[in-house]
Amino acid sequence: MKIKAHSESHIVELDDGSRWQIFPGDLDVTLHWQPETELDLVRADHDEMGTHALISADGRRVRVLSESEQWPERQAKAALREG
Repeated sequence: MKIKAHSESHIVELDDGSRWQIFPGDLDVTLHWQPETELDLVRADHDEMGTHALISADGRRVRVLSESEQWPERQAKAALREG
């Protein structure tokens, strides 16, 4: 899949029309993304933050949730503290 829009730093829209929230701790990974960046959308492991992940061709993984969902506050804060 490719990026259709990434105008807000924490939201990415893919060329299939789906929109995803990027986990705040992973935003730095997305800074180099361009419209031609190839991404794979995969279901996340049950112990991971987020329901899915976007993986770029260079293997970098970004945790994501559907745009309509919310990050679980306690787990998100803990993950951000851990780095």
